[in-house]
Parts: sequence; structure tokens; C-alpha cells
Amino acid sequence: MAAAALPRTSPESQGLRSQAVLDFLDDITEQNIELHSLMILRRGRVLAEGWWSPYAPHLRHSLYSLSKSFTATAIGMAVDEKRVSIGDRVVDFFPDKLPSQLDQRWQALTIKHLLTMTTGHGEDPTNKVMGAPDGDWVKAFFACPLDHDPGTTFVYNTAATYMLSAIIQRVTGEKLIDYLRPRLFDPLGIQDPTWWECPGGINTGGFGLNITTEDIAKFGQLFLDRGRWQGTQLVSEGWIAEASTKQVSNFIDDPASDWQQGYGYQMWMCRHGAYRGDGAFGQYCVVMPAQEAVIAITGGVTEMHPVLNSIWNHLLPQFGEPLPEDPAAHNRLEERLRSLSLPMLPGTWNEAAAAGINGQTYTMEPNPLGITSLEFAAADQEIHCTAWRGAEELQLKGGFGRYLSQHIDGEGLCQICCTWEDDATLTALARFVETPFSRTATLSFAGDELTVKIKQNCDFGPLELPSIKGRRIRRD
Repeated sequence: MAAAALPRTSPESQGLRSQAVLDFLDDITEQNIELHSLMILRRGRVLAEGWWSPYAPHLRHSLYSLSKSFTATAIGMAVDEKRVSIGDRVVDFFPDKLPSQLDQRWQALTIKHLLTMTTGHGEDPTNKVMGAPDGDWVKAFFACPLDHDPGTTFVYNTAATYMLSAIIQRVTGEKLIDYLRPRLFDPLGIQDPTWWECPGGINTGGFGLNITTEDIAKFGQLFLDRGRWQGTQLVSEGWIAEASTKQVSNFIDDPASDWQQGYGYQMWMCRHGAYRGDGAFGQYCVVMPAQEAVIAITGGVTEMHPVLNSIWNHLLPQFGEPLPEDPAAHNRLEERLRSLSLPMLPGTWNEAAAAGINGQTYTMEPNPLGITSLEFAAADQEIHCTAWRGAEELQLKGGFGRYLSQHIDGEGLCQICCTWEDDATLTALARFVETPFSRTATLSFAGDELTVKIKQNCDFGPLELPSIKGRRIRRD
């Protein structure tokens, strides 16, 4: 039976002023920080929640490395079930994947070292592991040399978390997501989670989990309640205590940095006695035990620390004893949360410019995106574009003054809006609302020539891609 939704109440009833949340939202806006969702809990009750349109409560969001905290929890459950111990040697789970010559350091590598990112690698081996020509990531992991004795050096290591997923599958015969379904997802009411897999059919573990914002909040509440959910102990209190406690030092222990407070079991220690799971581009599950609070956030940011700074400045200090209700401030907050939205293009429609590209096809020069041609249809304040990658066809459509929705293989639900900047310049904004990402394409038409420039809101690489050029196919 699915768990009920978290109860809702006013911030004041739980000792937080509505104005404090408004101040947080103002700060986020002033810093031009792109958040996609926010949920603030205290003592298991939702005090404030909002989604920046076109993001919405029902949409699952890519968690990136916040997935790691869920993977570690699966290990905790397996420990509780006495299927594994954190002192178990990693090599013993995969005798069929080991190279013929194995450095002696590997004999000391344990599950705990995977959990704490202290495998002994000198640098993160993840790219080498994921780039294995034969698709065997486990075998590739053991092929990466250990430069230090396990347990001596912290190196952030997504491949280590993948190995935790591989251990769960090897021990239980179930994929990580299937192992967690009856033990975590179903009890918390997390419906239809998805998790990416490696070519060998093992969940990626260190990234790739997709769930909703409320699901993230429930997970944080489970940790705040020391592994107990609605009267049932899902994972032992002892495991939660170990996972959320500093197990190793990381970097130089800078007291001003939330990335240098120590690391637990796939959990970052924070300033102010808090801890968190987090993922690239602004995915957070912040647990504040002293305040009995949890904050779940998804976003599309290039820098992670300003969001945490805003939490510490505007929310954390404001939690206190229950306050008198403040209907006026609460109504202002509720209205603000209902009206949250990300910027939409102006939506200017240009009938003559649209007629000029309607039915036209452009052959594109070789480019990193592999686009070989673009074909346009423009009418009724909509732009439709067929992008070809050789024989592969991708249909795109954008509205003016509104988003048009479509599903794109590999990227999920996409919302696109457009505007004509002038008679020869079309701009399209695509928001991939199950991910942190958006892309803005500026298409410049000059005679038979087309130039496409693409910018991204966030990414692991450059935010601006090289220009793509094309030439119209004349049919007269």
C-alpha cells in the first residue's frame, strides 16, 4: 500500500515565518539562480512548496549524484539483512572480473572504502570505467590502478558507487532499483522511479535515479527520523547514524566550505551541523537535525554553493518555537509559490518571416551534433522543425507565447517556446523538464544561409556550442 502524501501546514505553526521563505525566494531571484522546485519540511510536515513553471510536482527529475545516497541506503539494508558487511572485500564479489595480475592494494579494498570514496585511486576513474570498449564496467573498474592504500585518501569517485550497485545485484540477484522497491520506494510512496543502467544491465548507482521533489523530501525525512517511516524501521538507526556522520576528511577541511566538512556514507557533511545528499546542477536533499527540518530542491545551476548559502542565511536561523498564525504573510507566500516560473521568450510572431522559412530545407555542414539537415514548417504561431541525423528523424515544435510539449528520446519531456527577434532571427528555448537542462537556439537566416548558435543553462562542458551552418536546398 502506497504511503500517503506528506501532511501540509503553515510555516508559522512549525516555528518558521512565512517572510523567511519569501526572503529566501527573493535572494534566489536576485542572484539569478535557476531552481526548479523547492519543498521545506519540519517535523515531517510540508511548510512551503513550489515549482518554477514549466516544472511541475508530478514530474520526475534527474538526481545525478543525489542518487548515491539512495545506493548507500541499499547497502545499509543489505547489511541489516546480513547479506553483506562493510568490511567485506570487493574482490571477493567478482572473482570472474579480476585481471590476471592484480595489485596487492586491491586485496584491502572493502565496501566501506567504496562508501567513503577512499578506494585508493589517485583520480576519479569513472570516465575510464564508463568508456570500457566492451561495456563491462565492473571489469574496467578493476583495471584502473590504485595509487594509494585504500582508506588513506578521499577522491570523489562515481565508479565506486556503481560498484556498490553491482554488489547489490551480485548478492541479491536483483537490480538495485528492484531491491529498493519493496524496502524503500513502496513504503515511502515513491511511484515509478527510474534508474539508468550500464551496458551490462546494472543500475548506474552513482547517478541516474529519477524521482519527484516530494520523493526526495520523504527520503530526507526518513534520515531525519533515523530510518523509521510511519512506525516501521526501514533501515537501522545505527546505519543512519554512520551514514550521516563524518567518516573521512575530504580535501583540506575548510571551515567556510560545505564541500570540505567531511564525508559519510555517500553523504556530505555541511556547516551548521547539517548534512546532505546532492547532485550536479542543483539537486539537494538537506537534512538539518538540530532544526528538525528537511529541504528538497531541484534545479539547473552552474554553481552549487550559493543555494546552500541562501538556506543558511535565510531559513536555518529562523526555525524556532511555534508562532502565531500570520494569514497576510502566509497568503503572500502561497501566492508567490503558485506563481513561480522560469522566463519564457516574448513570443513575438512575424508572419512574413515565418512564411519565408515555411517548407524550406537546409543541408547542414558537418557538426558535433550530427545534424545533417533541418526542415521547417511555420504557421498558426507555431514552428515545427524536423532535424535529421542521417536517417534518424527528430520532430521538434515550439509555440509563441506558450510552450509546446513533446517527448525526445534520451532526454524525456521537452517544452519549447519561440520568438522572432527580427525578420531574420528566430530564437527557440527548449526546457527538458525532467532534467536540469535547457537549451536556447538562435537561428539566423541570411539569403540561402542558416547559422544556428546553441547555448545551455548548465552542463559538464562548455555552455556555448560551436555555431552550426547550413544552406537552403533550392527547389526552383
